[in-house]
Amino acid sequence: MGDKLELELYTRPTCSDCQDAKKYLTSNRIHYADKDVNKNPSLEEELKKISGTRIVPMFAFYKKGLFGKRKLVKHFIGFENNKDEIISMLKK
Repeated sequence: MGDKLELELYTRPTCSDCQDAKKYLTSNRIHYADKDVNKNPSLEEELKKISGTRIVPMFAFYKKGLFGKRKLVKHFIGFENNKDEIISMLKK
């Protein structure tokens, strides 16, 4: 993943698609911020604000702009259904 893109992954421990996504990212040594919605309930609103839903896994790609301000570039809901697009974003 390009050094200007940052990835936040919203997950729940009971979600098998979330676990598959985390395994993929870890096995490919891709840095990401794991946002476990069960551990931090305030993330529910953050998740809904970004994606419009509370469905996980949700991948949020950010780009750092001037003065360190971050901008949401793209988000995906679900790993298996969006795997090719997610991998493409990770290679940028």
